Amino acid sequence: MTPLDAAHAAMDRDGADEADRLRFYDCLADGEFFLLLEEEAEGADLKPRLFPLEDGPVVLIFDLEERLAEFSGGIAPYAALPGRVIAQVLAGQGVGLGVNLGVAPSQMILPPEALDWLSGMLGSEPEEMEAQALAFEAPGALPDRLIDALQAKLARAGGLAATALLAGVTYANGAKGHLLAFIDAAPESEAALARAMREALAFSGVEAGMMDVVFLSGQDAAVARLARVARRFDLPAPQRPETAAPAAPGTDPDRPPKLR
Repeated sequence: MTPLDAAHAAMDRDGADEADRLRFYDCLADGEFFLLLEEEAEGADLKPRLFPLEDGPVVLIFDLEERLAEFSGGIAPYAALPGRVIAQVLAGQGVGLGVNLGVAPSQMILPPEALDWLSGMLGSEPEEMEAQALAFEAPGALPDRLIDALQAKLARAGGLAATALLAGVTYANGAKGHLLAFIDAAPESEAALARAMREALAFSGVEAGMMDVVFLSGQDAAVARLARVARRFDLPAPQRPETAAPAAPGTDPDRPPKLR
């Protein structure tokens, strides 16, 4: 069973709630999928294979290469893309998305409006603000689903920061909340980390105002105060690529693939 199978089963079980549905879409956004193509890709120019169904055309993705081969009956052209890239490229096109059709328990068809919604969830930016923190304390009782979502996002952020510290905070204006501080974040990684934490909040169904994100140097005086009371998350070390290779279509967020 793949992570997508598990997320789909949780969403489809008796007693499933909105949080289960959000976790499925989070899994869909964060996973890598194999998009079935009409012909071999030419650079970043992709031509997905369209299937005309009664409710409108769909393109097909699979979470395992073996599942795509099983559906196709053998070798077929495909592009490996993050789920978030597929959703954002298809948004507004009036095309549905078939997931693991006929080859897995997680098979389903997402209508165009579901892709539009998912793209909107992924596209919104965190709001920037300025505030003075007066005091830190141990984090309060945050929902387990939020902690799980944070840990999952941080596990995929290896090399972007050394550590993250989660604590309760009181601001100069009297407001209280939670603060997640990234220590020694890599240059130009702040926006990506902030978006990932916003997604953790959004897809766990937790109110966004429950947590702020800040970036600190390990030399900042506030870090020692935070470390005394905070919950610590150590991010994994970055993986070194074995050999340099051309970037696959969709891996550069500034150059999304083009669908024909």
